[in-house]
Amino acid sequence: MNLGSRSYDIVVERGVLKRAGTLLNLNRKCLIVTGAMVPRAYSECIAGQCREHLIVTVEPGEQSKSFPIFERLCRAMLSHDFHRGDCVIAVGGGVIGDLAGFAAASYMRGIDFYNLPTTVLSQVDSSIGGKVAINLDGVKNIVGAFWQPKKVLIDPDTLKTLPQRQISNGLAEAVKMACTSDAALFEFMETHDLMEHIDEIITGSLKIKKAVVEQDETEKGLRKLLNFGHTIGHGIESTGALLHGECVALGMLPMCSDDVRARLIPVLEKAGLPTSADFDLDAVWEAMRHDKKAGAGSMDIVTVEEIGQGRIERVTTEQLKARFDAAYREV
Repeated sequence: MNLGSRSYDIVVERGVLKRAGTLLNLNRKCLIVTGAMVPRAYSECIAGQCREHLIVTVEPGEQSKSFPIFERLCRAMLSHDFHRGDCVIAVGGGVIGDLAGFAAASYMRGIDFYNLPTTVLSQVDSSIGGKVAINLDGVKNIVGAFWQPKKVLIDPDTLKTLPQRQISNGLAEAVKMACTSDAALFEFMETHDLMEHIDEIITGSLKIKKAVVEQDETEKGLRKLLNFGHTIGHGIESTGALLHGECVALGMLPMCSDDVRARLIPVLEKAGLPTSADFDLDAVWEAMRHDKKAGAGSMDIVTVEEIGQGRIERVTTEQLKARFDAAYREV
């Protein structure tokens, strides 16, 4: 990731967690943040390579991206006398990366952060780019920062312990990026077994996101392409019934042309993702209105008229409401 003084390496390699000590500076105090559903062996593997470590385990789900859990991490560092030269290491999925990264960005005005994602979702998307955040009053990622990791280690072997639904959950983000930015990757996903070629899908997705972030680190323009499916998807996610990737899958469908949708639906189904669902339209719309991407009476949305060629459009809330209503009467 080429971002001047904030540049860092992204290492994708099977078994890389076992040699983290040769790639990361672990000769200091290390707060390892992991999830209750993440195999303990992963965090213990990292802990065994640290000079001094503290492991904090949080419960799975978006509810852990909260002020009380954020405070818990900060208090843990404070009580163990962490200083600016120490670091935070995320070992888990996107929730862990967002939470741990925000704690790293905030403690002593920012300390080093390493991201070691263990889910498809975090490996193809959230592990890079530096967006870290917690939720507030049901609004996703409303309190956060841009804080780039110092290095990202991606070990596809960690995916072996994931249930199929979590694999599908992550593949939604890979489909999203191919749909907006890489027609060849999308065609690859149409024609190949997804899990047999997961390493190629991970690296292909990361190359897309890397290129976008390098051009627009703080989401002033081009990086908004990565929000394809998220405007509506975050609204659906706020209802609590579906996983993030499942919501993104549903959120993509109203934002593309009929021709794109005809190709997108089979790929989503192949990935084990939903293409229809029942949810409270009013509740979803209300959550969308409070999305941090909304401006005064208008919002940027991402549409795809042709595979690989996403575009950002500014629409009024009335235009978005019309698109939303029309799509979900059909879907």
